[in-house]
Amino acid sequence: MDKNADRMPVDADAPLQTLYRGHWLTLRKRGRWEYAERNNPAGAVIILALTPDDKVLFVEQYRVAIGQYTIEMPAGLVGDLAGQADESALLAARRELEEETGYRCRRVEFIHRGPSSSGMSSEMIAFVRAWDLHKTGPGGGDATENIVVHEVPRREAGGWLFARAAEGYSIDPKLFAGLWFIEHAGNRGGGPL
Repeated sequence: MDKNADRMPVDADAPLQTLYRGHWLTLRKRGRWEYAERNNPAGAVIILALTPDDKVLFVEQYRVAIGQYTIEMPAGLVGDLAGQADESALLAARRELEEETGYRCRRVEFIHRGPSSSGMSSEMIAFVRAWDLHKTGPGGGDATENIVVHEVPRREAGGWLFARAAEGYSIDPKLFAGLWFIEHAGNRGGGPL
């Protein structure tokens, strides 16, 4: 029995409606709530990556939804490639890290999973730590992306991000959670997804 059942909002039992279904997203409505649902149920992954010389990897790209260049950590959808619907967050992290940054890692470790924006989307994101990086190529993303890779000394990362914000970049707030995980989660042995 759910210990919070008596606190559930009235809308929680309302019928679910589909307002629109696109290739990547579906717009849903339940009661008075409208929200986006990812069509890939595996969600997304954010990769926490440090180069061998202790630099944090950030990526810069234009995001059409907000009409702005953003600074983010390497990230991507899990199971979004044809024939890869059952891809794990750990495999997606390896793939996205190399595709976006040109770095390959020896191992990956699950750190944390949670909602990206619980009031607007059903999407769940997993933070994954990449270990033992080595450069294999230029990065920059796939043919649909134009990603710029930034390698920032870990100790300067917070100041560097605020300086980019002052220049007009949109800074993904999840970066600060990622930096906290890098400093505090350590090599804790992973956990369940």
